[in-house]
Amino acid sequence: MRLNKLKRMLQLTTAAAVLCLGGTSLAADLPGKGVEVQPLKSSIAEETFQTLVVMKALEALGYEVKPIKEIEYAAGHIAIANGDATFLADHWDPLHVDFYNKAGGDEKLYREGVYSGGALQGYLIDKKTADKYGIKNVAQLKDPKIAKLFDSNGDGKADLAGCNPGWGCEKVIEHHLDAYGLRDTVVHNQGSYGAIIADTIARYKQGDSIFYYTWTPYWVSGVLVPGKDVVWLQVPFSSLPGARENVDTSLPDGSNYGFQANTQRIIANRAWAEANPAAAKLFSIMQLSNNDISAQNLRMRDGEKSAADVERHADAWIKGHQATFDGWIAEAKKAAM
Repeated sequence: MRLNKLKRMLQLTTAAAVLCLGGTSLAADLPGKGVEVQPLKSSIAEETFQTLVVMKALEALGYEVKPIKEIEYAAGHIAIANGDATFLADHWDPLHVDFYNKAGGDEKLYREGVYSGGALQGYLIDKKTADKYGIKNVAQLKDPKIAKLFDSNGDGKADLAGCNPGWGCEKVIEHHLDAYGLRDTVVHNQGSYGAIIADTIARYKQGDSIFYYTWTPYWVSGVLVPGKDVVWLQVPFSSLPGARENVDTSLPDGSNYGFQANTQRIIANRAWAEANPAAAKLFSIMQLSNNDISAQNLRMRDGEKSAADVERHADAWIKGHQATFDGWIAEAKKAAM
């Protein structure tokens, strides 16, 4: 009896040791264990979804991911370059090229791969007014009679629902007003884009003519559908500010909306990325489609916009793309070996 009891105790001790070693081995398989991550995002609420998917992938690698800090793009690039934050999931390339270069460029920042490609930006008006007056190019708004069609406050000028200060697009719009001779006939309305575009949509539903800036992927084009409700306006020629002054903004089909097609990319602190090859690999291979981002953004517009809602959306996306997600994690782990 005593011998059997001793053997049983030995078996239990051995099993416990195996479990302990197994747990240690499992922990060792997670390259991010003990490493903190500070995510950043802009004030655009609809960028939370993309950021959360990256955060959840990092957590699957064992990283200790802190809550998102909100900061506008220019300051965010500098914070990451200085090591005060880890990554931003919504660097728009090439829209944010000046922010990137001023923060130190490739020497300070890591930027590999494309998180989401084919993003468009530009100016749109309602199709009814476009068809009635033959408006196809933003330069036509130099004509005070055409501009007045889009006057919402009685000052005789076209009201453009524009871009928030600090986003980068506002610099392009301000540049265009001068380059295309629109300064005297167009007012660039800025503030809270969400409030301004909501007012624009309300006026459209009342039958008013509208003139606005937007981008894809975003929910606006799911409500005001290009080709059906609204039309993109061409620009008379390519003209951009800063380092892109000589860039051709024409699209492959010959259309020219005045903005380059953009890709959303993940940027990170370069020193941190080099010290964390698993995370660096993850950043370079993760991809979301424009359609998935737009669909989630539309759900937010329709009322599912709480933090819990957006987290549920991210979890649902991962569950619906589990094999893809697991493949990212497996590739990232290999990079750490």
